[in-house]
Amino acid sequence: MAIRKIAQMGEPVLRRKAELIDPGRIGSTAIQTLIDDMIETMHDADGAGLAAPQVYESLQLCVIEVGKNPRYPQFEPIPLTVLINPVVTPLVGTEGVLAPEDSFQMYEGCLSVPGMRGQVARARKVRVQALDRAGGALDFVWESFRAVVVQHETDHLLGTLYVDRADPKTLTFLREYERFVPSDSRIRDRGKALVSS
Repeated sequence: MAIRKIAQMGEPVLRRKAELIDPGRIGSTAIQTLIDDMIETMHDADGAGLAAPQVYESLQLCVIEVGKNPRYPQFEPIPLTVLINPVVTPLVGTEGVLAPEDSFQMYEGCLSVPGMRGQVARARKVRVQALDRAGGALDFVWESFRAVVVQHETDHLLGTLYVDRADPKTLTFLREYERFVPSDSRIRDRGKALVSS
C-alpha cells in the first residue's frame, strides 16, 4: 500500500467523467492495489471519502469511511465502503424536484479543495447501486449525512466538485468558517438546524 498524491482543484483529471471499470478487472492486482492505496490515502488525509480521480486515476471508484464524531453524535459512523461503478439515485418527491423536505444542507469540504468550506443542498435520501471490491452487487439506501457523503464522492466521478454545487455566498476559508459560521447553521435537515452550540 502507498499514500498517493491528491489532485487539487484546477487539475484536468478532476473535471473529466471517469471511465467505468470492467467487472472482469475488479480482482486484478492493479485495481485491488488502487483500492488499498486509496483507503490508506484517505486515512492519512483524514478524509471521509476519496474518489479515484482525486489520485489521478480516471476510474469509477470511490472509498468512504467515517468514524464516530463527538461533535455530531446524531450521525452514525459509516463503515469502510468501496463503490465501483456507482449509480446514485436521489429519492425525492413525485416531481423529481428537490423540495425543502427532501433537502439536506451542510457545509462541505474536500481534500482536492483544501482549506475551504461551502454550503451545499443535497438530496436527503438516495439509493446507491454499485459493485464492491469483490465484484459483488450492492444496493442500499442512505439518508442525511451518509447521503451527502456518497453524493459528494460520486460527483467526483462525473467531474463535479462541491464548489460547483455550493451556494457561492457561503464559500469561506476554513479559518473564517471556524470563526464566523455558527455551529447551529452548519447542518440543516428539512430547513431545521441539526447542530446546536
